[in-house]
Amino acid sequence: MDKKLHEGHRQRVKARYLSEGLDAFEDHQVLEMLLFFCIPMKDTNELAHKMIREFGTLVGLFEADPKDISRRCGVSENTAILISLIPSLSRRYFKGKWGDKPVLNSSSKAGEYSVSLFAGRTYEVFYVICLDAQNRVNYADLVHEGTINEAPVYPRLIVETALRHQANTVILAHNHPSGNLQPSNADIDITRKIIAALEAISICVVDHIIVAGDKYLSFTEKGLIRR
Repeated sequence: MDKKLHEGHRQRVKARYLSEGLDAFEDHQVLEMLLFFCIPMKDTNELAHKMIREFGTLVGLFEADPKDISRRCGVSENTAILISLIPSLSRRYFKGKWGDKPVLNSSSKAGEYSVSLFAGRTYEVFYVICLDAQNRVNYADLVHEGTINEAPVYPRLIVETALRHQANTVILAHNHPSGNLQPSNADIDITRKIIAALEAISICVVDHIIVAGDKYLSFTEKGLIRR
């Protein structure tokens, strides 16, 4: 009887998704359906509630380390890996949506593109986005992990990256996992040093984007970089 009940419930949830999409689902319902595909023949509703409570939010759960998910929620390694794949899959999806050589000819496009690079990242990373003469992305290179204060982004590394990817101009981008969009003194200082280093080889920094969640701040729009 329980087997038939669970099968009926799962089919109803899947049918609802096929007709409505995920927008009308609550967070625990999204997770419940995701768990269908790694936990067969078991009611996953209660587990979904437990997992979200354990990490505070669905986002917090998705961004957690797989080992922590497994240990704190009492689920298998396969289940924990599936859950933790979501942020990386999101970045891969956004990268595909932008295409191979998107044109970033405005601060708004640079900001939107940068937001897609940092989806699901819970620690600070620094990108150099190399553009060709038509403002198309040659390559977005993750050159540094960790905060600028703790481990400076060396201008020489940025120069090497720009040369390696044949950049005509570059956009700098890093994230603030804290959610604060405002540039720190260290952000402003390292930007000036990188600009000076690249000017020596005739490569222009056209913008520096700070990302916090789905929002961004442009140094150019704020007048911190003059094109």
